Amino acid sequence: MRAFSQLLEGLVFTPSRNAKLRLLEAYFRATPDPDRGWALAALAGGLELPAVTPSRIRGLVEERVDPVLFRYSYDYVGDLAETVALIWPGEPEGDPPRLSEVVEALRSAGKVKAGAVLAGFCDRLAPSDRLALIKLATGGMRVGVSARLARTALATMGERPLERLEELWFGVAPPYQPLFAWLDGGPEPSVDLSLAFRPMMLANPVEDRIESLDPAAYLAEWKWDGIRVQAACFDGQQALYSRTGEDIGPAFPDILGAMAWEGCVDGELLVVQDGVVQPFATLQTRLGRKTVSAGMLAKAPAHLRLYDLLHDGQEDVRALPLEDRRTRLQRWLAANRPARTDLSESIPFETWGELAALRDGARASGQEGLMLKRREAPYTGGRPMGPWFKWKRDPLTADCVLVYAQRGHGKRSSFYSDYTFAAWRSGEAGEELVPVGKAYSGYTDEELRHLDRWIRNNTVDRYGPVRAVRPQLVLEIAFDAVQHSTRHKSGIAMRFPRIKRIRWDKPASEAERLSTLEGWVETAAE
Repeated sequence: MRAFSQLLEGLVFTPSRNAKLRLLEAYFRATPDPDRGWALAALAGGLELPAVTPSRIRGLVEERVDPVLFRYSYDYVGDLAETVALIWPGEPEGDPPRLSEVVEALRSAGKVKAGAVLAGFCDRLAPSDRLALIKLATGGMRVGVSARLARTALATMGERPLERLEELWFGVAPPYQPLFAWLDGGPEPSVDLSLAFRPMMLANPVEDRIESLDPAAYLAEWKWDGIRVQAACFDGQQALYSRTGEDIGPAFPDILGAMAWEGCVDGELLVVQDGVVQPFATLQTRLGRKTVSAGMLAKAPAHLRLYDLLHDGQEDVRALPLEDRRTRLQRWLAANRPARTDLSESIPFETWGELAALRDGARASGQEGLMLKRREAPYTGGRPMGPWFKWKRDPLTADCVLVYAQRGHGKRSSFYSDYTFAAWRSGEAGEELVPVGKAYSGYTDEELRHLDRWIRNNTVDRYGPVRAVRPQLVLEIAFDAVQHSTRHKSGIAMRFPRIKRIRWDKPASEAERLSTLEGWVETAAE
């Protein structure tokens, strides 16, 4: 557990990507199985310990420490794991456990015994190791390591191709001992990869590169506002994956039921009603569910709009140029005629100016923008620079009033960095502010310090870790869309809001009105 704790500590205080890779490589080389496999699972999001919840952890602490003291401490520190690590009473007793001992005990404990097991480990650990334990148990690593970065470190360590490692990754379960044996020079894991997730090809923002690209070298198509998925069907077995490899099939039995073909395709999952693509908010009602009612299937019918063909029947075609894959995809669709499925058509164009005019109208037609794909590019996992670009529509902006602030996590746990903002509307008692969104990005470190100081000096009330502030500070918010929401008092919610500018100069009375935002609510598009 000590080595894992030191790894997390090093990753938190190491901003450089290459330095993080070196830390990960050194840890995986020096740490025995199965500890390194469980560490990898925790960092890559492959470890779930559902019996350990934040509320259970708070209960354990309040059994041992004055609850009022704990709540004040939590409010000051802002991070549950750090607070528990520091306030847990007593000196460490006994030998510290191995990481594998911790994971295996918590996985098998069940809800009734999990609290006692966790408390026992806390009693055996020093504060820094206790911090790692709580982060492990709750899944809140927040150390700046993505699953792909962890896999990149593995590939470098074992001198194996990253693309092949990512193929095998989804066919091997934690703690990945067959995978590590291969990386250490042994045979490749023998796994059935037919229904395994294939690493997706991702796009880079085109930004100001557009004029340096040759229009004749690229195909263009709409960037649809759904979720990217991969659908595989072999020998009568179906699988539907999100872009991160999560199995989302249970939430979309209508799509699985329509997969009576052989192959693997890449596309966009949408809700289409009577031939009309519905707003993303409609699709969102089905995401994350384990089961779906008949009523929801009828109200929000899922649809698969295809972008690419990865396997034509049993044949892997990812190495072919994009134009060849598109031709085969069209033939594949004509031969199989799958229900609930169609093709994302290419957009003919000759100049970037023609395409720019279409992009400017993307919002009115319900798309996120455009995709640019090099005609000769093979399909490779990850985000290589050059083959695919996304050219998104310009964001909307609105000036809103800061009304609540909450402490952040990790490096931001000492700052009020999560902000709820509001717009004006006319109510029975006159003009009132109603929350329309929450953002925690878009500002610099220096701006964060100024905001934190302002919030502390202008707090008017507290609700646990949340502070209500004087409604005086205006934030210019950039966002992608506005959608109806029954979960918010305002009746709307912004999609992907981020802070564009702090309007220290603007009075709150001149902030946006709710009626303006309501006018931007996206409706279904042909």
